[in-house]
Amino acid sequence: MKTLMLFSTRDGQTREIAAHLCSQLSELDVETAMVDLHRTDSVDWAQYDRVIIGASIRYGHFHPALDRFVKKHAAALQAIPGAFFAVNLVARKPEKRSPQTNSYTRKFLLRSPWQPDACAVFAGALRYPRYGWFDRFMIRLIMKMTGGETDTRKEVVYTDWEQVSAFAKEIAQLSRK
Repeated sequence: MKTLMLFSTRDGQTREIAAHLCSQLSELDVETAMVDLHRTDSVDWAQYDRVIIGASIRYGHFHPALDRFVKKHAAALQAIPGAFFAVNLVARKPEKRSPQTNSYTRKFLLRSPWQPDACAVFAGALRYPRYGWFDRFMIRLIMKMTGGETDTRKEVVYTDWEQVSAFAKEIAQLSRK
């Protein structure tokens, strides 16, 4: 069984989570192909038995490429088992780490033509030193308003890797539609 892992990342944490999922799936004897959603337009869906899409939030929005991809491939996505995971800093708070309690994920699922069989929300990473001055300023302002880390010299990974590993086990259980 081969799984297509598509990811949309801005600062790399979603790619790291996707790679961790692929590693965990490999240990469960699930073959994966990891592809940057921004670098692919067409997919040979016949090669895959399931699909996973992971995407990050920046300033309250997923990258527009996610919506374009899902709309373009809605029929193919619905035809095979699928999973979706969202990555954002709001999810650093445990009560915002589910599809039901994370407003960004909830909105995406409500308006998406694709309804994945499994869904998760993971906390991302705060990487102040890597941001340009505008993003550093804006993200620091948002973090200050929401009670988060404001020291711009720090990098903080909020991702709960055990939660990611548990999601891999859930994905491995998805069977053919």
